[in-house]
Amino acid sequence: MLKKKNIAASKASLVLFLCQMISALDVPLDSKLLEELLQPPTITQQSPKDYIVDPRENIVIQCEAKGKPPPSFSWTRNGTHFDIDKDALVTMKPNSGTLVVNIMNGGRAEAYEGVYQCTARNERGAAISNNIVIRPSRSPLWTKEKLEPNHVREGDSLVLHCRPPVGLPPPIIFWMDNAFQKLPQSERVSQGLNGDLYFSNVQPEDSREDYICYARFNHTQTIQQKQPISVKVFSMDSLNDTIAANLSDTDIYGAKSVTERQPVLLTPTGSTSTKVELRGNVLLLECIAAGLPTPVIRWIKEGGELPANRTFFENFKKTLKIIDVSEADSGNYKCIARNTLGSVHHVISVTVKAAPYWITAPRNLVLSPGEDGTLICRANGNPKPNINWLANGVPIAIAPEDPSRKVDGDTIIFSHVQERSSAVYQCNASNEYGYLLANAFVNVLAEPPRILTPANKLYQVIADSPALLDCAYFGSPKPEIEWFKGVKGSILRGSEYIFHYNGTLEIPVAQKDSSGTYTCVARNELGKIQNEVQLEVKDPTMIIKQPEYKVIQRYGQVSFECIIKHDSTLLPTVTWLKDNDELPDDERFLVGKDNLTIMNVTDKDDGTYTCIVNTTLDSVSASAVLTVVARPNPPFDLELTGQLERSIELSWIPGDENNSPITNFVIEYEDGLHEPGVWHYQTEVPGTQTTVQLKLSPYVNYSFRVIAVNEIGRSQPSEASEQYLTKPASPDENPSNVQGIGSEPDNLVITWESLTGFQSNGPGLQYKVSWRQKDVDDEWTSVIVANVSKYIVSGTPTFVPYEIKVQALNDLGYAPEPSEVIGHSGEDLPMVAPGNVQVHVINSTLAKVHWDPVPLKSVRGHLQGYKVYYWKVQSLSRRSRRHVEKKILTFRGNKTFGMLPGLEPYSSYKLNVRVVNGKGEGPASPDKVFKTPEGVPSSPSFLKITNPTLDSLTLEWGSPTHPNGVLTSYILKFQPINNTHELGPLVEIRIPANESSLILKNLNYSTRYKFYFNAQTSVGSGNQITEEAVTIMDEAMASRQVDIATQGWFIGLMCAVALLILILLIVCFIRRNKGGKYPVKEKEDAHADPEIQPMKEDDGTFGEYSDAEDHKPLKKGSRTPSDRTVKKEDSDDSLVDYGEGVNGQFNEDGSFIGQYSGKKEKEPAEGNESSEAPSPVNAMNSFV
Repeated sequence: MLKKKNIAASKASLVLFLCQMISALDVPLDSKLLEELLQPPTITQQSPKDYIVDPRENIVIQCEAKGKPPPSFSWTRNGTHFDIDKDALVTMKPNSGTLVVNIMNGGRAEAYEGVYQCTARNERGAAISNNIVIRPSRSPLWTKEKLEPNHVREGDSLVLHCRPPVGLPPPIIFWMDNAFQKLPQSERVSQGLNGDLYFSNVQPEDSREDYICYARFNHTQTIQQKQPISVKVFSMDSLNDTIAANLSDTDIYGAKSVTERQPVLLTPTGSTSTKVELRGNVLLLECIAAGLPTPVIRWIKEGGELPANRTFFENFKKTLKIIDVSEADSGNYKCIARNTLGSVHHVISVTVKAAPYWITAPRNLVLSPGEDGTLICRANGNPKPNINWLANGVPIAIAPEDPSRKVDGDTIIFSHVQERSSAVYQCNASNEYGYLLANAFVNVLAEPPRILTPANKLYQVIADSPALLDCAYFGSPKPEIEWFKGVKGSILRGSEYIFHYNGTLEIPVAQKDSSGTYTCVARNELGKIQNEVQLEVKDPTMIIKQPEYKVIQRYGQVSFECIIKHDSTLLPTVTWLKDNDELPDDERFLVGKDNLTIMNVTDKDDGTYTCIVNTTLDSVSASAVLTVVARPNPPFDLELTGQLERSIELSWIPGDENNSPITNFVIEYEDGLHEPGVWHYQTEVPGTQTTVQLKLSPYVNYSFRVIAVNEIGRSQPSEASEQYLTKPASPDENPSNVQGIGSEPDNLVITWESLTGFQSNGPGLQYKVSWRQKDVDDEWTSVIVANVSKYIVSGTPTFVPYEIKVQALNDLGYAPEPSEVIGHSGEDLPMVAPGNVQVHVINSTLAKVHWDPVPLKSVRGHLQGYKVYYWKVQSLSRRSRRHVEKKILTFRGNKTFGMLPGLEPYSSYKLNVRVVNGKGEGPASPDKVFKTPEGVPSSPSFLKITNPTLDSLTLEWGSPTHPNGVLTSYILKFQPINNTHELGPLVEIRIPANESSLILKNLNYSTRYKFYFNAQTSVGSGNQITEEAVTIMDEAMASRQVDIATQGWFIGLMCAVALLILILLIVCFIRRNKGGKYPVKEKEDAHADPEIQPMKEDDGTFGEYSDAEDHKPLKKGSRTPSDRTVKKEDSDDSLVDYGEGVNGQFNEDGSFIGQYSGKKEKEPAEGNESSEAPSPVNAMNSFV
């Protein structure tokens, strides 16, 4: 028999495997070769052994065969030659052995029943078909019968017999009613394998007139119907005497009332039975039992287990089904029927027999003259089959003798065969359950070598993978195959090559240098032939950036990368799969060149995404899992159990966690009695817990809901549970935050935080308020008030302590005894001022004040602290008074000293001290006068430089705004600046304090000077201001420069420069209007004091604007602001000793944590340094 074989590398060479022996030949299925080679017949198609035909249609008996030359066909019928030429209704298809019996033209199928066998013959032998048994199908009608109604008592068993007519093949049975609706079946009512309908016990609803058994004959597409069967179910309790009298004993099965009964088997009967089944078939075992209650069936195999994966239970476990049975399934199978009253069992002994089946079927054998070979035919069965050999359809014992042939049981041995040894041999293996018939030919051929692989065939493989180069050949005797590489290469040998028996050359690990031309040479004693093939080795395709595992929240966006590298001569295609299937047809999936993007991710996008890269030679893939996470779904099915007065158990079923484990559950409650619609936190439990014991409060109408929480967030709340109203009780707690603070000197205001309705524990919530004066042997005074939060006690002494308590009560009783708190009646203003006020001046800006504390009884309230009022009376340097602006420093607690910072030097101050309680301030202490010593002055108010000449400059200045003492002198320092911006020697001049101008002479002409100017008191020098100025050039130089300025070319140049400057100014103006940046100088110019703005050129002044921010001395002068702060070395006092402003706060220890308060009197602005405008002479010099 021909067998196809696939050579993996070429995927093209299919060969006909003819023998297991090394010397046997393989004949490739090459169409051109097969047309040329002689071959015995082979049966390729035939009808089944048991062939049931439709008697209404033509009978087609198939028999197809091939061979060279093409075979002729003949038939036998019932063991004798069937001459089709003598029967006009029988024809044979052209070039075929298939018979067609024309039944539709008047023939009868019954006339052609019998056993048919086909023979296909040519000059090389004869092949035969199986014995084909032809039988027409039959679907006979039901025999008419009179069916009596079935009267049955409720609870009894009942069997409705079907008994269908015997058909060919057997019909399929089912029960329906008149409306063609299938009758419902259950554990109580079911159909048996024989088609009968079994009732384990009948019920009143089983009464009906139309129990109909149907038989369907599939082969003829017909359905036959039995007469309807009537069933009437009676209950003995409902029968009256008249009905009982009209019914005989035979009409009613028994005369007892409905009672429960132990199981009884309806089928099979008895305790044991046997069953024989053939190997490979389906084993069906059945047990149906009667009983009330309805019995339950269970199956076991004695001494073993039911076979896994092949065992099934059908018909409500009444049928045991084992598919593909084998001899190992033989044994005893027990069915057990059980109900509450007992059980019954039945043992079925199963024996598995076997029709013959192949162990080794004979295979076609192609030999060269003089070669040896064998045909082997081995089969098994139960009982063991007999093996019989035939030659060309004739028993081998009576077949023509062949000296090269020897029969040895199931083997035929061939030695030194010749071309006349060609024949077709049949092996028949048979026992009582069937037979097997196989044809195998021996074909003796003498052929020179042929190479069937196309010339110059191109093979392409991937580097580091096997390369298989085909050399499909044929010849008889079998040719020898040799391989060469290149045109003049040597024969290929060695471990780096594998030579297959079919001629294929395998290079296990092909490399780039393996590419080239390979030559295959085939030779035998009858000739020689060769063929060349080409090999190309390509670079492998690789995924250099694989998709990675992603976790994404619902409605997010995710991308998977798949970046590849491939051989430049190969064209890759990239395909994305989801869960090994195509991507959904959804516009949210965007496939790019090297990525896959999913927009608006949903739960259904969860899964494994695979990137597959295919070329014509290789395929690679990489996968990644996408996990879509979201907040969990809300829990459901909330249930309350174990209801007690103060506790209840809540359980629930978690919703879907949406790929993110639930970490915890939050339980909330609603009080429908006091706060309907408002949900409160109750508790929370771990995510593995689905029940919780909840503590309850009295007099609350509870509803609960559960919220699941995972890493993504909280779920929606579950549906609310059923409500549960707890019984009322007396309060468990008293009001919190009880306080007693007087609002007036003669009262005590008692306040508290009221209990909520949830805390009230019952109706009629009230409060019992009690008080008594502390440290006085008084009884408690009590009053019961409504559900309020304040009670005022009048007529109390001023600021005395009271013991206070507030107790809750309701209609069911009092709360536990409350704890006591201490309160005070109302405060009044303090009566006494602090005494012995002393001031110690530390330096020119800091003083320390001391006082004696006020007795606590005189404070008449909670001591808040002390306030120090102080103000500047006059400046000692000017002897002029001004508007008094008082400042206040507050010192918390019982502090008796404090620091006064920020004083002005050389000034006269006054202060007083007052005690402060919760009501206000007490009387002031007598005013205390103190003076501050001199300090360093502020910088001069201005410095102007005017009247420049060749060798002199005039300086004018204003006195310091804050002299801070008596001025002793002014210090002027100046130095020249050369053209390289280097500073010359510094000159210092001391000027009397009463001077306001100075003319500097003997200066160098056309030279820039920088000036440093400050004032002094006896304490030291103040801050300096700086300016720069330039002396003018000599007259000759000026004249020459004027002559240049009058030249036309110079005027034109100046006009061009002016136009350019104008354009730049316009651009800057536009940028400023659009919010562009601009120099700090412009801001300062906009806000500077008019008195210190730079002088215009027509004022006759010179100089430049000075900016303290600029550190370049050549461009701008430095400006140091006045500094009147106290240096660290001037005082050893800590900020702890400083007071607070009126808006400040106290620390517990009374330390200063704010700034002093009060408004300073308006003082003249400190003088800024003057600015000098660009000199015309300088402008001229810039162009020299």
